Amino acid sequence: MSITNVLTFKINSDVKLIDARGPRFGAVLTTLVLSAFIVTQFLPLLYWQLAVFTLGAFLGSSPYSFIYRKFVKPRLSDDVPTEDVRPPQFAQLVGFLFAINATIAYTLGASTLGLVIISFALAAAFLNAGFNYCLGCEVYLLIVRAKSAVTSRKNHEDSYNLPSL
Repeated sequence: MSITNVLTFKINSDVKLIDARGPRFGAVLTTLVLSAFIVTQFLPLLYWQLAVFTLGAFLGSSPYSFIYRKFVKPRLSDDVPTEDVRPPQFAQLVGFLFAINATIAYTLGASTLGLVIISFALAAAFLNAGFNYCLGCEVYLLIVRAKSAVTSRKNHEDSYNLPSL
């Protein structure tokens, strides 16, 4: 699914379902990579994670999803919980925005700013990895609900039609 399909925030379009455990596995790997980057300040780790976020956001598939599909998923035996692909892909876009801004900050010599930005991305990845709470997914759902509420209003002037006194 392309990023333009994700960013339209439509609730009635065709839904592509994915294994819901896959994004959490990706969050575990993201947490490890970003933690290692914060400890070592080894820039290729940041570039790697930026590439992963880029592929996940714009192509809908990343090296982490490939690893999950090839090596982890075949070893799991329970029923496969599924979810819509759009919220996790939007979360990848949010991760991309954090990683690109951190990369720019490090390139410009503002390593403290870059560290703060990456710390926010690490916190979001840890929430998903440790507690199965995808912050980017929740933001996506809030945007969809807000858009739905705005478009469902019949008359936008209703709040201004006060009774005469």
